Amino acid sequence: MELKNLINQFFEYLEIERNVSPLTIRNYSHYLRRFLEWLAKQTSSPAISDINNENVRQYRVYLSRFVSHNAPLSRKTQSYHIIALRAFLKWLRKNDHEALAPEKLDLPKADAHTPNFLNGEQVERLLSAPTLSTPQGKRDKAILELLFSTGLRVSELVSIDRDKLDLDSREFGIIGKGRRPRVVFVSRRAGQYLADYLTTRDDPYKPLFIRYAGKKELTGSDESMRLTPRSIQRMIKKYVRKIKLPVEATPHVLRHSFATDLLMAGADLRSVQEMLGHKNISTTQIYTHVTNKHLRDVHEAFHRGNK
Repeated sequence: MELKNLINQFFEYLEIERNVSPLTIRNYSHYLRRFLEWLAKQTSSPAISDINNENVRQYRVYLSRFVSHNAPLSRKTQSYHIIALRAFLKWLRKNDHEALAPEKLDLPKADAHTPNFLNGEQVERLLSAPTLSTPQGKRDKAILELLFSTGLRVSELVSIDRDKLDLDSREFGIIGKGRRPRVVFVSRRAGQYLADYLTTRDDPYKPLFIRYAGKKELTGSDESMRLTPRSIQRMIKKYVRKIKLPVEATPHVLRHSFATDLLMAGADLRSVQEMLGHKNISTTQIYTHVTNKHLRDVHEAFHRGNK
């Protein structure tokens, strides 16, 4: 069977048997089709046997030198390509195909990085940027408050429907990355601004956050009215410029700011892991070297430079 057909079967397996999100399937498709295009240049009719140690080694060299949008692929993006290929190989072996062992593919060592986040004063400036005299301004205010209140990913935020939001209990369920469910908690302040925003809504649309087409009457289906992640990214960028914030804020920076704020106030790492929806606590630990209050206190108490 052609390798292309096997890859398509793998995508069907992810969708039907693994219930993987459409976004993950789209990403895997992008990474595996790039590999298949590269492999097709090495051999006229790519087969499973062509996914061998030497070709994988050459492909990794190709990825390390690949330039996209005038910039090389980051180590993280290179890892995503290998993760997709490793998952495909695992599926091949599970279905009794003679394939390279997936454990032979090591992931590139990731570059160390510090998560970007806003300090308390910067957060308040950004949250205060929208004008509350218009329905759109009230919507934007509610979005910013909800992002900082919950640490939601932007893809999770745009998926929320009005009937899933309980402002009395100020909590609701969300299906996050990897189809993992979790409970999300809304602060009192965010709850108030969400209630203010919802009073402006006299439309029948299900999405919690909808687009506004100027002063025109809203038309279209529920999904056509739903805000997209890209539109929220542009909205935040607009307010960053408006208040001349010296930090490039994004929805994910607000997610980092949410986690950092909790940890600096003394929250335990395991609870923050649950609230962020991280599968592994090692992912949450990227925040500890910037928020470890205990280490700061030890340094303050014992370093002679502080005497």
